[in-house]
Amino acid sequence: MLKVIADSAVPVACWSCSVAHNESTLFCPHCSKIQPPASGDYFSVFGLVPKLDLDLGMLEHEFHKLSRKLHPDRFARATQEEKEWSLADTALLNDAYRTLRDPIRRTEYLLKLHGAEIGEEHSGKGRTDPSRVPADLLEEVFDLNMQLEEMRANQKIGEDDPALKQELVAAKKKFDGLLDDVDHDLRAQGKNWDDGDAAARAALQKTMVALLDRRRYLDNLVRDVTETLGA
Repeated sequence: MLKVIADSAVPVACWSCSVAHNESTLFCPHCSKIQPPASGDYFSVFGLVPKLDLDLGMLEHEFHKLSRKLHPDRFARATQEEKEWSLADTALLNDAYRTLRDPIRRTEYLLKLHGAEIGEEHSGKGRTDPSRVPADLLEEVFDLNMQLEEMRANQKIGEDDPALKQELVAAKKKFDGLLDDVDHDLRAQGKNWDDGDAAARAALQKTMVALLDRRRYLDNLVRDVTETLGA
């Protein structure tokens, strides 16, 4: 079941009936009137406790329920403010759903809520910046980049090299496997995060950020190979 955040909610008064409610509530629980765009986090939009292991079926159910309630047709006779709120709340709901339904985006988002610095801007420039190559992949990434350059050069002159193509296919398969390994480690660390207290989460944060950075780098490598093979 969805778990409602009770202790972190900030009470605000409904503009219509003045009854206090959670600042992240999209509709007043007393009079059911739409509220201005919520100022809380994405989890609170759905009434969820911030955690990594979510019931995706319930998340989807809640998303569709709220989407129907926010549909513009329901506000055809509403005030201009309510019409604008329905559009703003819908945009917020969509952003929250897209983030929370994806395990990687959900992990990044939750860690950012705890102050983690995540993303290309914090880990180096460029999709495959040499300064960011994980130490255990240095040799393989060097070889891969040479193969990619050779393949692109061949493509420019219309030359086909089946052996080189097979090497790139094999490299992609290996990096796909390494991505799977990272995802497995992230799931394990995510369980520890959900089960841990504040001190445990603080200790886990650095490890999880490093895993996310490794995953981002590997994902970029796989994308480079895929794009080159498909060119």
